[in-house]
This record gives sequence, structure tokens and C-alpha cells, in this order.
Amino acid sequence: MYTSDFSFELITQDDKARLGKINTPRGEIDTPAFMPVGTLGTVKGVYTDDLLKTNTHIILGNTYHLMLRPGIENLKKFGGLHKFMNWNKPILTDSGGYQIMSLSNLNKIDLKIGAVFKSHIDGKKIILSPEKSIQVQKAINSDILMVLDECPKLTKDKKVLSNAIHVSTEWAKRSKTEFGKNKKKALFGITQGGLFKDLRIESITKLVEIGFDGYAMGGLAVGEKQIDMFKILNETTEFLPTNKPRYLMGVGTPSDILGAVKEGIDMFDCVLPTRSGRTGLAFTWEGKINLKNSKYKQDKSPLDPNCDIRELNKYSKSYLNHLIKSDEMLASMLISLHNIYFYQQFMLEIRKNIKNKTFKKFYKKYINLFEK
Repeated sequence: MYTSDFSFELITQDDKARLGKINTPRGEIDTPAFMPVGTLGTVKGVYTDDLLKTNTHIILGNTYHLMLRPGIENLKKFGGLHKFMNWNKPILTDSGGYQIMSLSNLNKIDLKIGAVFKSHIDGKKIILSPEKSIQVQKAINSDILMVLDECPKLTKDKKVLSNAIHVSTEWAKRSKTEFGKNKKKALFGITQGGLFKDLRIESITKLVEIGFDGYAMGGLAVGEKQIDMFKILNETTEFLPTNKPRYLMGVGTPSDILGAVKEGIDMFDCVLPTRSGRTGLAFTWEGKINLKNSKYKQDKSPLDPNCDIRELNKYSKSYLNHLIKSDEMLASMLISLHNIYFYQQFMLEIRKNIKNKTFKKFYKKYINLFEK
């Protein structure tokens, strides 16, 4: 049932796979859900009106990047990112924790201060503390905010991972204090611990004691093997609260998503649909298609004959192949839109199969299709 406050309803399960619904003042989000990434206030190459046609219910923005450009004061003038980018549905913002890892050559970590960056734009010194991250996310007017965390690179060094848990836990406490109380919005905690079961459980336990509206599995999708990611999810998701949404950050391929849903994950985000679209790679129910391939030069068929977005199903593979070979930007726009549409249809079928208790059959049919 729709409510003006943030809430999560677990509707049913098929083994560990969960069907649910997140309610927010800006609309409902059916889970398992995929969030296209709009780091800088845009899902690359896709109009917001077209995003709505793909059945996208929520997108992701990035605190660090939006803080630098267009800047918080500019966003405040618009009342937040929604009006700035003309998107009236929910937005989740990453806290900037991932940039602590990805821009590690430009920053240093201080438990008390936060992350001290050199801007990748102009080299200016930037301090992103847990409090500052929440303040920025409030200015963005995010519907789901994330605590600032330290996301370490892939490592087997338990000392490094333990320290990341310590830092992330302390920052989580400070993030929650700064967030305060707001029933219309949500604050998610982020677990760390790499691929170690004991460290993951330690991190989860500490975050649950603090108490959050949802919980994310951080520090994965950083270069580990898919089988290792599935293993740690299998070993640890049972320790997450069943009545709160579970979010696997930065994931992933359709197979990644399918395997994580099997282990009880509810939310996903990834740049893959649009990044692949810009290289001519399309996701379909037959697997991945590289539209650069010359075999599509005279192929009159559309990427998906069943697609109900007219802008997509009227273009042939031959035409897309031509656009790619001609280095035309329309190619990346059309294929990116197609890929987001496919991802959302994929999530819809996942939800249908969980509801019908046929998820295991669906899983077996598609788990290996996209890894070829």
C-alpha cells in the first residue's frame, strides 16, 4: 500500500529470492529493482522521459561528483536534483565512499576528519566528512541517502579490511546523527569485510545495532570473481534484517543480478547498460550482441521485436551497425536506451518468477547466458 513515508514491504519469497516494494513520497519501487546510474545528474545519453518509458522507478546520483559540479548552491536554487534534471521519481545517492577507493591517488583517509581529496577537476582540496556527505545529499534532496564509508580495494589483508570496518562503522554513526529523523527519506548503512564471512558478520552486526532503513553490501564488485561474490552473499545475507531492503552496490551484469537475487538481494545499480551501449554492445534475451559485427550489416530485424518503446523497435540492427561504424552519437543513445529497457524487463521477469515460485527455473535458464 502506498504511503507518504519511506517503508519497505516484503511481499513473498521463493527460497531466498525476495519480492518486495519500497514506498517513498515520490513513488513506489518494486523489488528486486535495478537503478540506472546518473552520476552527474544524467543517465548518459538517455532523456528522462525515455527513462520513464523503460519502467525505471529510481535512479542513482553521486554525492562527490555533484558536490563539485554543478555544486550544491546551484542545486539548492532548484530545490534539489529532481527539478534540476527534470526527474520526478526517487533518487538514491552514493555517499562518495566509492570515490575514496577509485580516486585513492587523490585522497587520504582520516578517521576524525573524513576523506581529504584533491579535486579531479582543478586540484583544489576538498574534505568529505560523514557530516558533509549527508549535508550534500540533503541538498541534492535524495530520497535514499547512503552513509559515508571506506571502500577498500580488493584485498585478502584482513587488517586492511578490519580497519575499513572500524572507519566505516564510526562514520556510519556520525552519518546517522547528521541525518537526524525524517520519515519521508531513508538512510542506508554500508557493510564491509571483503570476502571474509567473519568480517562481514561483524560489520553487519555493528550496523544493525546502530539501526538503518536499509543495508548495502559494499566492497564487492571491485574485481573479485563472480563465484566468490555469490559465496559471500550466500554466507552472510541471512544476518541482514528481513524487514529492510538489501542493496548490492555497483552490480552488475544480468548474471550477477540473477545470482545475487538468488541470495536475497533487493536492489542493484550499475553503469553497464549505458557503458556497453556506448561501445555497441546490446543485451537481449538471446544474450549479448556486438552490433559492430559485420554480420549485422544487412540485418533488417530490430534488437527486440517485442519492445513497446516505438523509438527502439523501428530501428534495424543494420541501421545501428551503420551508426556505430559512422561514429554517430545516435548509436550509443539508442543502444543505451535499449539496454536499460532490457534490464528493466529482466527485473520484471525476475519479480514475476519469484511471485509464481518459478524463480529456480528462470535462474537456471539465464544464469550463464550473459557470460558467453
